Amino acid sequence: MTSQVQLIEKHRENAETYSEDEICQAKCLQLLDEISLPNGLLQLVDITEVGYNRTSGFVWLRQKKKREHFYKDIGKPVTYDKVTAFMEKHRIKKLTGVKSKDFSIIWVTVCEIYIDDPSNGKITFNKSYL
Repeated sequence: MTSQVQLIEKHRENAETYSEDEICQAKCLQLLDEISLPNGLLQLVDITEVGYNRTSGFVWLRQKKKREHFYKDIGKPVTYDKVTAFMEKHRIKKLTGVKSKDFSIIWVTVCEIYIDDPSNGKITFNKSYL
């Protein structure tokens, strides 16, 4: 299995990289906008690096420390660590670094986020229980 560090290094060449929190926050929102996903989807703070390889669609987001955010709309806490993913229109896939509490007792990895039908606005979160 390829680690996050290996994935980042593999895709770093020819990637756009940013390293100041204010710029990183703006780039994170811009990326979500480009793939037509809601800008409140990734609740990250103190971002130390954002990288995006447009050719492969690979993105990484690093924060100073792991963060937990409670989403009132779904009634669940979500943690964000170092986030990596492949992005395409209406979809974030092969996602790492994001976990959600399920059944109020276990943390599960969120591995994909997507919108099948943009007209209804329904967002699907696929989770991995392994």
